[in-house]
Amino acid sequence: MPIKSFRGKLADGAIETLNLHTNNGSIGYRIVKLELFPAKFGNFDQKSTVTVFKIPQTTATNVVDFDDQTLVAASCLSTDNSENHPLNTTTVFDNEIFNQDIDVCHQDAHGDSRDINYYIELEQIKLSLDENTVATLKDIRNITG
Repeated sequence: MPIKSFRGKLADGAIETLNLHTNNGSIGYRIVKLELFPAKFGNFDQKSTVTVFKIPQTTATNVVDFDDQTLVAASCLSTDNSENHPLNTTTVFDNEIFNQDIDVCHQDAHGDSRDINYYIELEQIKLSLDENTVATLKDIRNITG
């Protein structure tokens, strides 16, 4: 299936909504790649967390809860200006299919309000009527629950 990609730069505490919804919900998406890259790489440390949610978010946080059913991906990036550990990244994402907008959130735990670049690839999936109904009902349950 086709791959749809998004990229952008998030400020510390920023939330960006990726518009994926369609009028009839017949197109679903699954995350196949999520990568982070510092907006400024150099002589400083950065500790950033990027999370992706299936429902609208009001605040970005560096707390990740894998029990949260609305969380579909999380990634953390750590830069250290020493030569021992210059760049470390860990990324985890679900194999879940969704057909609504997603929110990408960023929080820098280092305290210096560093920006982060993200790149996300989504596999586009044509949903049957049954799959469409299930995905939409899950989204409704997550928003009201």
